[in-house]
Order: sequence, then C-alpha cells, then structure tokens
Amino acid sequence: MIIKTKKTQLEKKEYIKIAILKLLKKQWWYGALPLAICACTFIIFSWWWIISGVLVAVLYLAFWAIQFYGVTIVEQNKILFDKLMYEIDSRQILIKLNTKQGMQLTWEQIKEVEQTKDAYLLFISKAQFIYLPFKCFNSDNDMRFLESLFKRKNLIKATS
Repeated sequence: MIIKTKKTQLEKKEYIKIAILKLLKKQWWYGALPLAICACTFIIFSWWWIISGVLVAVLYLAFWAIQFYGVTIVEQNKILFDKLMYEIDSRQILIKLNTKQGMQLTWEQIKEVEQTKDAYLLFISKAQFIYLPFKCFNSDNDMRFLESLFKRKNLIKATS
C-alpha cells in the first residue's frame, strides 16, 4: 500500500519552534551549568553570579536559535520549506515537489519519529526533519497504516 499525501508546507517559524523544543528536550541537562553558576551566590553573595548564570543560559539559547534560523535562509535547505507531497510505502518515502521532481528517502535515514497532538515529526538529523500534519493525509486508514509502519520499524515515540 502506498500513502499519498496532500501538498503541505512547513512554515519557517514552526520549524524554528519545533527544532528548539526538540533540542531543549534532548539537552535539558545543559541547564545545570547556569544553575551551578547561580548557586555560587550562596557561597559568596553577589548579583554577578546570577547575572552570569542567566547570561550563559540566554547565550546558549540564542546560539541555537541563530543556527536554526540560519537553516531557514540557506539555499540548500530551501526544499524543506516548499509545498511538498509525500508518497510513503514500506520501502521508502518519496518527497515530491511536483510530479517530475522529487527525492527518495529510505527508512534507514530516519532516526526517530515523534507523534505530537497534530502531526508526525520524522527526524533525519538535529536540524532536519519532515513535518507531516494529520490534515495532509487523505483518510484515517492512511494514518493508521503509517503508524503501523513506524511501529514495525521501531521508530515511533508518542508525546503530547
């Protein structure tokens, strides 16, 4: 069975939001350094410790926000933000720009899949993922078949 989706487009703001949230979920423990710097206030009281800790946290988030924003500008990643159609089967995912242009993605290239309340996120790397909103599917049967593919390939991870 082949699942053919409707054309869908990932907005740049949505991409940045999803990428930063995924990074924070994966690297939440990096928050220990700013907390440790702020905790130095209890040893030697100074507002500079708190300011330094907050500054480290803000700079870390700003660094990644700039990186993800840069992905939206770079010409090589322009395809991520075009209107795309997908053909999914048990062997591969075909990403189609139109009927004549597209690319093939094998299941081995997908690192993990997350199911959110309104979409599937197929992660290829830290900065690249495929966003499949539920509204792009033609029927519930397509979604069930896709979910069974994810389970068969041990990729799915359900979140809220």
